[in-house]
Amino acid sequence: MSLYSMFAGKGPTGFGYASTAEDVTVGLDLKGKRYLVTGSNSGIGLEAARVLVLRGATVLCAARTEAKAVEATKSFTGPGETIPVACELAEPASVRACVATVAAMGKPLDGILCNAGIMALPKLEQKFGYELQFFTNHIGHFILVTGLLDTLTADGRVVMLSSMAHTRAPAAGIELDNLSGERGYTAWGAYGQSKLANLLFARELARRFRATEGDRRTATALHPGVIATNLGRHMSPIALATMAVAGPLFMKSIPEGAATETWALVHPDAGKLNGEYLSDSNVRESSKHGQNMQLAANLWAESERIVAALG
Repeated sequence: MSLYSMFAGKGPTGFGYASTAEDVTVGLDLKGKRYLVTGSNSGIGLEAARVLVLRGATVLCAARTEAKAVEATKSFTGPGETIPVACELAEPASVRACVATVAAMGKPLDGILCNAGIMALPKLEQKFGYELQFFTNHIGHFILVTGLLDTLTADGRVVMLSSMAHTRAPAAGIELDNLSGERGYTAWGAYGQSKLANLLFARELARRFRATEGDRRTATALHPGVIATNLGRHMSPIALATMAVAGPLFMKSIPEGAATETWALVHPDAGKLNGEYLSDSNVRESSKHGQNMQLAANLWAESERIVAALG
């Protein structure tokens, strides 16, 4: 717990900055519930998966390889169970194989937690001609979620890990004419764009759910807080040193960082929310770009075009 956590208050939900994933699930019995969590082998994804199992859920633990998921979840305890699945988000074939594997199980999902991602690559890297953070964080999850929509229960939830870093996206929000990154690249601008894409994807998905009469499925996006995890492994030595000094003062612990996504995925109160942006297990306001539904629609259309072209 950071020093800031000791003094941070709680919001209308009764939870706040210092709440942990265990705190926001106290008293919940998730026996019979089934969730898919990407990035479940480390950091806050691992913690979210651990707590879901602790509360009795079956968790499909997705990682880049099945072996990584198996190894990471060996220490889990609780009445729930884990099912390891491979899902390399930067490889469409792997994502589609994951979709096929989950669908073949023949059991519905109560929720999908899109937690995995990469951050602040120091130089431009590409996959299939697209900037790697955009492709991994957004397109990979776009393929996964849209492929699994039919497996969601009637009130299933999709939870997207965005970030306050979405405010660092380029001036256009999403540079639809520069998704390759070749016309200009900065580590944090590209990361911010990918996190804005995660938020806009949730907004548009929520709109589509609402547009279908009787559809009770929901989609939300969230900022987990600033947390020292291996997500920052590509950061500069100076930035990492700053985090090491500031961490004990201001950064959330991993249990605190996993709280909002876990709350959004399973808490009864969060099931009433659709299209919202969350932080500290409460509804927050995003940037103007994060509220731009035309941009969200344009991004969805471009994402569909990209996926179709991948074959």
